[in-house]
Amino acid sequence: MTSGNPFRDELIKTANAVATAGKGILAADESTGTIGQRFQKINVENNEENRRKYRELLFTTPNMEQYISGAILFEETLKQKTAEGRPFVELLQSRGIVIGIKVDKGVKELYGTDGETSVQGLDDLDKRTKEYYEQGARFAKWRAVLKINTATGCPSELSINENAYGLARYAAICQANGLVPIVEPEILMDGPHDLETSFQAHLRVQAAVMKALHDHHVLLEGALLKPSMVQPGSTSGQKVSPQDIAYATVTVLQRTMPPALVGVNFLSGGQSEEEASVNLNAMNQLPASRRPWNLSFSYGRALQASCLKAWGGKDENVKAAQEAFLARAKANGEAALGKYQGGSAGSSESLFVSNYKY
Repeated sequence: MTSGNPFRDELIKTANAVATAGKGILAADESTGTIGQRFQKINVENNEENRRKYRELLFTTPNMEQYISGAILFEETLKQKTAEGRPFVELLQSRGIVIGIKVDKGVKELYGTDGETSVQGLDDLDKRTKEYYEQGARFAKWRAVLKINTATGCPSELSINENAYGLARYAAICQANGLVPIVEPEILMDGPHDLETSFQAHLRVQAAVMKALHDHHVLLEGALLKPSMVQPGSTSGQKVSPQDIAYATVTVLQRTMPPALVGVNFLSGGQSEEEASVNLNAMNQLPASRRPWNLSFSYGRALQASCLKAWGGKDENVKAAQEAFLARAKANGEAALGKYQGGSAGSSESLFVSNYKY
């Protein structure tokens, strides 16, 4: 019944705060290189001051706390301040937004496979999580990346087991140091596979992840899941409805995730802003008996694409950019309740990036 972890009650409280109904997570944890790619598209120089200014734009958006319960930061951002000298951590905490931190160190090739990967960062994670907790973080994120290729047998058992183990080990280390782990087994959209193939891959991966979490004695009541949605591959040409995606995605969860898990915060995975909202909304319109978890969002691109375009690196555009960001946050907050009506100025432009890394 009890984990023996002195942080047990705090972990449960934090997980439930992040999983507040009608709210979700802003994933603002892009690495320096990744945010540089975003800035390049809007002709903004990738330097620390511009990164700071952009994150300040997001974190000072009026009323964002109505729809955002947590924010995942990159390590650089955790230490930054507003132009007036107020630490971002303090600013977000004052708005009731829980601080998260990206703790994985990226992927490396898993030799003996068809270009599959494992995640780096376990060696010093115990030390780093202690420091992040002291700096104000209360949850963490670790992204494992898997792919589908029916011709070469991906995801392979080796890849599935290696990444499930890494996620579980990360989760256990986080909980030992007071951080709620967000467990992120992302299956990339790349490829010509159909919805059924994606469904079967998600089923295998999430079942393995859950077993590994149990094996490592992870407290599910103090953890969150961040999976990809079950969709056809990016080059499949298969047309499916939001209801098809919702049914497949929730069925995988039903078959693999116990109700003890507090919440599921989906990644957008290259969907357009509008697709990410509509598909999440469809899940939350399924019968409540089929979804005992809080189903919400942990979006990066699907919350920020219109915002970045509106900003363009210009101070005079901050208000317009914040309005664009708030519109997407509101849309996804409504989708997390199954109340999104669609069409709230969300872009339908694809945000897909092949073999996405950040």
